[in-house]
Amino acid sequence: MLQKLKTISAAVALTLASTAISAQLKVPAPSPSQTIKQAVGLSDITIDYSRPGIKGRTVYGDIVPFGKVWRTGANSATKITFGEDVKVEGNAVTAGTYALYTTPNKESWEIMLYKDLTLGGNVADYKKESELLRFVVKPKPLNDKVETFTIDIADVTSNSANIELNWEKTRVSFNVTADIDTKIMKSIDATVVNDNRPYFQAASYYYDNNKDMAKASEWIDKGIATNPKAFWMVMLKAKIQAKQNDKKGALASADQVIVLATEAKNDDYVAMAKKFIAENKK
Repeated sequence: MLQKLKTISAAVALTLASTAISAQLKVPAPSPSQTIKQAVGLSDITIDYSRPGIKGRTVYGDIVPFGKVWRTGANSATKITFGEDVKVEGNAVTAGTYALYTTPNKESWEIMLYKDLTLGGNVADYKKESELLRFVVKPKPLNDKVETFTIDIADVTSNSANIELNWEKTRVSFNVTADIDTKIMKSIDATVVNDNRPYFQAASYYYDNNKDMAKASEWIDKGIATNPKAFWMVMLKAKIQAKQNDKKGALASADQVIVLATEAKNDDYVAMAKKFIAENKK
């Protein structure tokens, strides 16, 4: 009886030891997850996905069949979140989170934004009526092989970006744009009337987007009045004057930038002003 109890105790101890070892064992995920986030427009685009590897296989037409819905990654479906209303390939999409599914083909891909986030990788239950949007793009060949499935947010501007799907020697991309101009113009109108601080930002936006230069000039002058030593504001004033074809005023402002930036020991703005003068004396 005693021997039997010893045997049972040893077995229990061995089991507990094995469980402890298993609990401590950590290995890399076969398809590691990744989250990417990029500021575009006035909010962010966030993408959560898993990254399978080629591992010596053929991807498109084999492990990812042509003509069939794909979760666009591994594990759960890829999810893309738009922080504001956007247009995807010219189609209006309301702010929110959507599952990203695709149907790869040799000559074209179908891209789908899916409203049901619970489907995951169970594409056998995919329902077309749950789609928010479907559109077609053409794949592009890559010179270099991409071993691990990679999603990039590329070609970012103030109001747009391209979402790129890269794997094997294929890239598929689609465009996302945000209508920020209407929002910013309303914000400028509502803000600069009551607060001196946004004058520089408002003038910068008008300058960068070729709005009313007379209004931009008015705002930058008010901004400079609140901080006469602000060489960065005077530099913007010079640029605005140049756009107004006031070269004499622009050169005088740039000379003032050199004086102020030298006093502030800011070599970058000194060099910027000198370059501006050289270009506008031609």
